[in-house]
Amino acid sequence: MDQSSKKILVTGAAGFIGFHLSQKLCSQGHTVIGIDNINDYYDPALKESRLAILNEVEGFSFQKMDLQEKERIDQLFDNEKFEYVVNLAAQAGVRYSLVNPYAYIDANITGFLNILEACRHYPVEHLVYASSSSVYGANTRMPFSVHHNVDHPVSLYAATKKSNELMAHTYSNLYNIPTTGLRFFTVYGPYGRPDMALFLFTKAILEGRPIDVYNNGEMKRDFTYVDDIVEGISKLLPHVAKPNPEWNGMQPDAASSFAPYAIYNIGNNNPVKLMDFIEAIEESLGKKAEKNLMPIQDGDVPATFADVEDLIRDVGFKPATPLKEGVQKFIDWYRAYYKK
Repeated sequence: MDQSSKKILVTGAAGFIGFHLSQKLCSQGHTVIGIDNINDYYDPALKESRLAILNEVEGFSFQKMDLQEKERIDQLFDNEKFEYVVNLAAQAGVRYSLVNPYAYIDANITGFLNILEACRHYPVEHLVYASSSSVYGANTRMPFSVHHNVDHPVSLYAATKKSNELMAHTYSNLYNIPTTGLRFFTVYGPYGRPDMALFLFTKAILEGRPIDVYNNGEMKRDFTYVDDIVEGISKLLPHVAKPNPEWNGMQPDAASSFAPYAIYNIGNNNPVKLMDFIEAIEESLGKKAEKNLMPIQDGDVPATFADVEDLIRDVGFKPATPLKEGVQKFIDWYRAYYKK
């Protein structure tokens, strides 16, 4: 085993980003242990398909486990002695948080606490965890910067992700655990989540059904291709969070701390109008969409736009996959997977 290879826990490994990240880390020579509860928030068959691919990957092993199973999580940490932990397991989705709020507290708060406690009692070199662009909530100053205050969430999902950042800071302070939170911006790509716009739109257009276009199409999203997300994570893992010696409690910087704590945006730095996004899908499918224009949904924000200057400064990486290229790759996968 070469000196740079690490033993890494990836939670949510059967999920969209976890699947792609696990492949990437194994290709770099790391040993990855993935856990997932394979819940039915969306079709578990898609999660099983991802896992079937991962189980063929050298360096990857899987255990079915829920983050709420504290004793099993502790046992896993005790047995494996992880060097890095990437926590991607979470209850995702803004709209579902209006329907089933308790799922978010269970997975995103209690589950994350169990990961923090395990990192406390079985020390790791670096804990990296998924936050979300949704934490920007009612902020309208663009682009969204990690240095801005984010105290006005507009969905419970966003509130749980902001809570994760606060919980991580507390553990970085109390127990000197290096933590880095990553705010992902509208991730898309092959094996993507069926509750996301690209998947929903592609499926509906191919089936000749109308698509629901919220906020009458006046939305803007910083769509980020999944390969750019995993590249960002893989570059930040060895970039272990450190205390910021310039940090000042009189003018507190939200993205760093006196503790070993950091926050980064990972986004394409290029907001796209929803109508332009739909046009890219139509072009790729060679088929027009019938649009059902709807008002903005509770919990949604009209626009997102990632400032990625800190990511560029610290690890020399900027997401840059063009939207049309990423959409085409998704649709090629979708047609092959569903034989459409």
